[in-house]
Amino acid sequence: MTRPPDDLLVHLRRARDLIDRHYAEDLDLDRLAATAGLSRFHFLRSFRGAYGCTPGEHLTRRRVERAQDLLRATNLTVTEVCHLVGYSSLGSFSSTFRRLVGTTPSAYQARWASGAPRVPGCFVLMHGLRDVQQSGRSAPGTPPPSLDA
Repeated sequence: MTRPPDDLLVHLRRARDLIDRHYAEDLDLDRLAATAGLSRFHFLRSFRGAYGCTPGEHLTRRRVERAQDLLRATNLTVTEVCHLVGYSSLGSFSSTFRRLVGTTPSAYQARWASGAPRVPGCFVLMHGLRDVQQSGRSAPGTPPPSLDA
């Protein structure tokens, strides 16, 4: 695939930033393409050329990364995490998580259960995800595993 021209990358970054900031919302291709100021199909081809994945794949990875943060750092249930990162179906969340991470969300959470105190779920629900993601990343211990694991 050919890399898009640099002037187009600015527009693609706007859409990628929208995905990164609003991953828990329903983001469709039309909204992302409009954010980039491109037609749907030109946006889709250009995004894949620039980032090596479709906008949908990027959104899925971002949601799973955020779920990993929440499962490591909070005492929320897997179902609560599922809904907080934008999934409406626990089954599709669990199968997607397992496909990308290599383990189920509950097994992943159990692996990280010992160690530093976890952020109470009520804090997450009242104050939002941004504070938890920052505190989860600064927790002592090993760095978070990558999605390639």
